Amino acid sequence: MFEYHGWITVRENAVGDDDEARLRQIVDGLGLQVARMAGPYLLDLRWMNGEPFVHLGGHSNHRSSPDVVGLFEHVAAVAPGSYGLLHMRDDEYPGHENEVSVLRLARGVVTQHTEALLSPCVPLLEDPFTGEALPG
Repeated sequence: MFEYHGWITVRENAVGDDDEARLRQIVDGLGLQVARMAGPYLLDLRWMNGEPFVHLGGHSNHRSSPDVVGLFEHVAAVAPGSYGLLHMRDDEYPGHENEVSVLRLARGVVTQHTEALLSPCVPLLEDPFTGEALPG
């Protein structure tokens, strides 16, 4: 199971004076990538108040579909002024099965961290599995 929720503020650079034409080129390219990834999950690229944003969320069987981590890495490469977070829970990620991880995108670099507010998942979010049937 792979659950994820995230957002990206898309910026060409960290200075805050994006070249409008270049930013539109970047966003157009991201729009094509978003369209290729389209599926039953939340994946939205839109302009709000003159700035582009990506919002995403989903719950798939495996991490590989859709490649949301790859999307964050791609944005880091083409728009290094972008920033955002991606919270992930992946029960197939060796050594991290009982935690919520968070990818941080900042200044063209994507790093992974443990989300202390939601980890460890058991017992913080769920009760331990006992194998007993629930009453009812």
